[in-house]
Amino acid sequence: MYERRRRAYFAIMGACLALFVSAWVLVRLWSTEAAVGMAFAAALLPPIAAWVANRRGPDDRWWDDPSGDAQSDAWWDELDGRRKPDSGPQ
Repeated sequence: MYERRRRAYFAIMGACLALFVSAWVLVRLWSTEAAVGMAFAAALLPPIAAWVANRRGPDDRWWDDPSGDAQSDAWWDELDGRRKPDSGPQ
């Protein structure tokens, strides 16, 4: 799952770089308006790439899902304020 998201991120960022470079190296010679449009489209791609790369997959553990380790889950529940800390021996 992680590998697929990583490949998608680099593909989108590669397209962004290709659009930006080709806009100002080649396309500007024929049409400045088209080059500006291509640069604008390239500027929209990095946030989309970040969204794709950070999207949670169906197999990914979410921050509040139990891990299965009772001690670890109890510790995280205590930190999140879901249960009171054990008073323990004093």
